Amino acid sequence: MDLGILLIQSLNAFQYGLLLFLVASGLTLIFGIMGIINLAHGSFYMIGAYMAFALGPAVDRWLGGGFVATLAVCVLAAAALGYLLEAAFFSYLYRRNHLQQVLMTYGLILVFEELRSILVGNDVHGVPLPSWLQGSIALGDVMTYPVYRLFISAVGIAVALLLYWVIARTRLGMMLRAGASNREMTGSLGIDVNKLYRLVFAAGVALAALAGSIAAPVSSVYPGMGNGVLIICFVVVVIGGIGSIRGAFLAAMLVGVVETFGQVLFPAAAGVLVYVLMAAILLCKPEGLFKQG
Repeated sequence: MDLGILLIQSLNAFQYGLLLFLVASGLTLIFGIMGIINLAHGSFYMIGAYMAFALGPAVDRWLGGGFVATLAVCVLAAAALGYLLEAAFFSYLYRRNHLQQVLMTYGLILVFEELRSILVGNDVHGVPLPSWLQGSIALGDVMTYPVYRLFISAVGIAVALLLYWVIARTRLGMMLRAGASNREMTGSLGIDVNKLYRLVFAAGVALAALAGSIAAPVSSVYPGMGNGVLIICFVVVVIGGIGSIRGAFLAAMLVGVVETFGQVLFPAAAGVLVYVLMAAILLCKPEGLFKQG
């Protein structure tokens, strides 16, 4: 493989892994801390992409700030949606069995898809790149790499550092770890666990929507776009260890490398390699790469 191609594919793998991490980090928080199997998480990724498409022109017109303002509005709107959904639906699932969780969250997928069809339609849409991110950087004499993909990587790194700091270094992170370990004992210490879980769910939805919003200009916006992302993100969560932010980050990087280079080097087997990776890791470490935290 040529050195230039190797560099470009490495950057693609890094960017794809960080995008997966944005979605998977929210999923592992909800799954690991709240104990909810949320099949609707991919729909939040789709909602973020459609909000970037639908709200972008209005935000640019009324608030200014262009694409950054659109991302901020999408994240805040998604967090509010997550907060309301947890209060209305998910708060009743904590003591229910996993089958009931799966059935309700699958029902939410159907609801979100139908609402998307009614409000936006079933066409494929594009989200324009912001003008200040439309360029490319030179990699050698011939090859270039889009600046926007570097922007996605930068956002992913910033979110990863922020999440690690919150979970590992703050009082809120301490309460989250305590609530995940023993909900009853944490509540007896005077911590409002219900409010804590509501904030976790809102943050998880916001992370998925952020991923959808920043991915929209490079992947387009189309019906059912969250379904494939959900499957691969469950793989990331299982490999990394349920509830572990560090594990989700490392697993997302591994999946990004395997899937990107698999499509280049072994295109016939590319769709299987990620699951082979998952099986190999689980044979050695059944709980995933890291424990919760």
